Amino acid sequence: MQAPEQPILRDIVLVGGGHSHVGVLKSFGMQPVPGVRLTVICTDMHTPYSGMLPGYVAGHYDYDEVHIDLSRLAVFAGARLYRDEVIGLDRVNRKVLCRNRPPVPYDVLSINIGSTPQLHGVPGALENAIAVKPITRFNERWLALLERVQRHPGTTTVAVVGAGAGGVELLLAMQWRLRHALHSLGRNPDELVFHLFSSDPNILPTHNLGVRRRFDAVLAERQVRVHRNAAVTQVTPGRLQTAAGEVIDTDEIVWVTRAGGAAWLRDTGLALDADGFIQVTDTLQTVTDPAVFAAGDIASMVNHPLEKAGVFAVRQGPPLAANLRLSVQGGTLKPYHPQRSWLALISTGDQYAVASRGWLGFAGAWVWRWKDWIDRRFMRKFQDLTPMDTHGTRAQPTSAGVAGTVQLTPEESLQAISAIAMRCGGCGAKVGATVLSRALSQLHPVQREDVVIGLSDPDDAAVVRVPSGKAMVHSVDFFRSFIDDPYLFGKVAANHALGDIWAMGAQAQSATAIATVPSGLESKVEDVLFQMMTGALEVLNEANCALVGGHTGEGKELALGFAINGLIDDDPAQILRKNGMRPGDVLILTKPIGTGTLFAAHARLSAKGRWIDAALQSMVVSNQKGAQCLREFGATACTDLTGFGLLGHLVEMTRPSGVDAEIDLSALPLLDGAQECVAGGIVSSLQSANVRLRRALRNQEAMVNHPRYPLIFDPQTAGGLLASVPADKAQACIAALRELGYSHTVAIGRVLPQGEALEPISLCA
Repeated sequence: MQAPEQPILRDIVLVGGGHSHVGVLKSFGMQPVPGVRLTVICTDMHTPYSGMLPGYVAGHYDYDEVHIDLSRLAVFAGARLYRDEVIGLDRVNRKVLCRNRPPVPYDVLSINIGSTPQLHGVPGALENAIAVKPITRFNERWLALLERVQRHPGTTTVAVVGAGAGGVELLLAMQWRLRHALHSLGRNPDELVFHLFSSDPNILPTHNLGVRRRFDAVLAERQVRVHRNAAVTQVTPGRLQTAAGEVIDTDEIVWVTRAGGAAWLRDTGLALDADGFIQVTDTLQTVTDPAVFAAGDIASMVNHPLEKAGVFAVRQGPPLAANLRLSVQGGTLKPYHPQRSWLALISTGDQYAVASRGWLGFAGAWVWRWKDWIDRRFMRKFQDLTPMDTHGTRAQPTSAGVAGTVQLTPEESLQAISAIAMRCGGCGAKVGATVLSRALSQLHPVQREDVVIGLSDPDDAAVVRVPSGKAMVHSVDFFRSFIDDPYLFGKVAANHALGDIWAMGAQAQSATAIATVPSGLESKVEDVLFQMMTGALEVLNEANCALVGGHTGEGKELALGFAINGLIDDDPAQILRKNGMRPGDVLILTKPIGTGTLFAAHARLSAKGRWIDAALQSMVVSNQKGAQCLREFGATACTDLTGFGLLGHLVEMTRPSGVDAEIDLSALPLLDGAQECVAGGIVSSLQSANVRLRRALRNQEAMVNHPRYPLIFDPQTAGGLLASVPADKAQACIAALRELGYSHTVAIGRVLPQGEALEPISLCA
């Protein structure tokens, strides 16, 4: 990723990707604060806009129309996006505790995680009901319910528990969609039976009488059976019971009652209200800790009790962004005063809506069109993103902050001046010994008996033994970061470096690292180095590869590489090389391709977050087990796909093997979005060099317009294994590889006898 011009002086960490935080990201993307870095920690790559979710359920919108792509928005804002689950806070050391990665330090923290269903209060609800909240995870539950209902023979009974605006609107949207789904299947829509349960005498209890009457009429017309004063007290499989003893048999139960705060908040020491929501002041700071903010449903304003409505989360975005800026600038924070009443536009599932504000209420198809216009206008703010110019005026740090913006201690000011000043070269560019030793002291490399001198007893160089009967395999890889998460980048870099070792059938023994880290405050440099090396070490330790040393220096961009030593039997016949292909072999590829074009698109805000997430999940899959499997099935040649792309690596295999090969373009496994990106003309910077190898193609002119043709040149990072396997073992080998987790493994072509043509590769579709 593009390194910032300013050294990082302060970290604002956003926990959750809710409506308030997307507003913060957009604000900081439009107007960055020099020296301030944003980090978002979220379990999902897409934030659903609650105002359009019923329309999505009803089938009026598709997925992308109602979801904000956090990955694109984070790139626009210059923010780091960490996909993980937060499980706690260390407020003493100002760190966010995550489930699957090292703690994330913060100077200022904001929490916008919505609410969590409190199903444990009703026996059986947790096991037998579908909770709407958190809404970030609702889509998968809704799609599963939609499929179950369509497959359910005969009558299907659906119960919705909770008769506030959210429950009523969702029920009507579900009913509309499901009736149309059954009709399209040739079934009777009246097979659907809906029940609505309200613990209150009225539905929509926070809205006026006229609005309630309108919805009473709609529900009656739609033949929804409404149960009033009917708090659900127990849920069993296929059945629920109310406080009055009423028992209803049901096939599906959807829970839309008021939720509470996440369980992990109880151990943070932050003041919470009776429902577990974080208590905040008018400045949206927690009453307990001024360095911690909260907004949206998870926040409970002590001076302004608010209904849990998306409108408040949206409107808290601008004041939250302003106060986060002021908090790192040392300014006086400004209070947020929510409006006493607000306009609610509640849809009825059929492109008709009711407006409600205080005593006012009106309805019509035009109200739905008005709501649609408002919602689409809101979403365009986060969908129409233009990359900002990242080159700003270089500010100078002072004891009062950087260019009067960021508050620093005197010691930090000296560090910042050093970070901005003309940097030394040579050994002067090394990361300071104190920073390096602190970061490395937290790492625990795997211990091996054949490592004589390593990090546990460092010296000028590492010393490793080569066991009798073994030969040493050497490989090295190094590249700059292409993602904004140093922990994940460390995992990918280590996995990529190990690829050559696995491809030759060797076992990894030791690794020496070389890292480049942007300059900045010591604490920031130390954390980036720790995060990156933690990710790398997890991969190395899993491979039983000892990290024995390395070199860390300063540079403009984050980069990491490894020199890997591996061990293999001292018998040339046991080494799996590129040059053993035989005519009749089947070409097998174990991972999908497309990383080059996807990350080029990511940098241009042209890739969807789920595409990038899926690519990263593929890149952290180790090739170790795959290489072992290929050997077991008699692979004759093997290599790992990296920067030269599929065609480049295949040429490297065919020429020394004295064979030709054919690639079936239609069989190529592709990462989601890769074909769309190349169709849009987006390619990696290395693509042009790889395209020169088109001279190795026998029928290039005939296939140049195939939509997958550009992807044979696409450079890969931590790509899969390309191998030739005897034809009689190919299908069994593919099945075994898929069983090991290489789910995209396919046969992509075949090895041919060498012909008279100079070009060794032909394409087919």
